Amino acid sequence: MSSLSLHYVVPGDDFTRAGEASSDVKNKLKKLGYNSDAIRRVAIAMYEAEINMVIHAGGGEAFVEVSPQNVEIQMVDHGPGIADIEKAMQAGYSTAPDKVRSLGFGAGMGLPNIAKYSDTLKIETEVGKGTTLYMTVLANR
Repeated sequence: MSSLSLHYVVPGDDFTRAGEASSDVKNKLKKLGYNSDAIRRVAIAMYEAEINMVIHAGGGEAFVEVSPQNVEIQMVDHGPGIADIEKAMQAGYSTAPDKVRSLGFGAGMGLPNIAKYSDTLKIETEVGKGTTLYMTVLANR
């Protein structure tokens, strides 16, 4: 298998379209015959990041690099940034507004799930400028 580069725009404030990028990546990985556990982990980590972009940042972009060894995902937004990464990484901590919670989102599991399902996670954030997540999921863990 050769490398594959993918790019997606994650629309802001549209929960009906959140998950389109992760779903497309999942389908492409299946067609490539990628390891099923890695596909599941990529789909979960990416979906959580997409939802976070919709809830907190008005959308963003996803860049995905697929190789035989791993899937590297970069999620970039220009939202408000994360004021306290340590708190945001705690399960159940959420800054989602009540309106979003009433829709069943914003339970504070986004970043913890991203960390759980990726093999590496790096977060670059600046308050008032945005956040970039760098995730890697190994093909065979």
